[in-house]
Amino acid sequence: MREVDIPRPAVTVATIVERDGRFLVVEEMTRSGLRLNQPAGHLEAAETLAAAAMRETLEETRYRVTPSAVVGIYRWQAVDTGATFVRFAFAADVVGHEPDRALDEGIVRALWLTYDELVAKRALHRSPLVLRCVDDWRAGRRLPLATVTEVG
Repeated sequence: MREVDIPRPAVTVATIVERDGRFLVVEEMTRSGLRLNQPAGHLEAAETLAAAAMRETLEETRYRVTPSAVVGIYRWQAVDTGATFVRFAFAADVVGHEPDRALDEGIVRALWLTYDELVAKRALHRSPLVLRCVDDWRAGRRLPLATVTEVG
């Protein structure tokens, strides 16, 4: 493959939201079928990474969240497509719920799963990033939000 044929990495965001021992995940329809993922999506132009994480979580789960820390920055290349993703994962806290809000297209529902349930459903994860981010969160990995510097 020539260098010009290789797409540039996509910048994505995700939130790790834990409440009462359960993690907020979404069940979404993909070209590979029904999959589990954190609330996640692509960064939009002129949007901060934290704002993108809050927006994606609201659009996919109906929960309003506030990021509290950076869990990690991950690079992953999809085996099936070769697409590369750079994910900024944020720990976040629920600050509200909009139960009547429509979910993003492709999102079937939001779920709260225990760690053991998440591990048991590993074959349904959209990518290995799902469990890796939760494992890093469980290991206490928290970087200050200021780790990500927005230069305006």
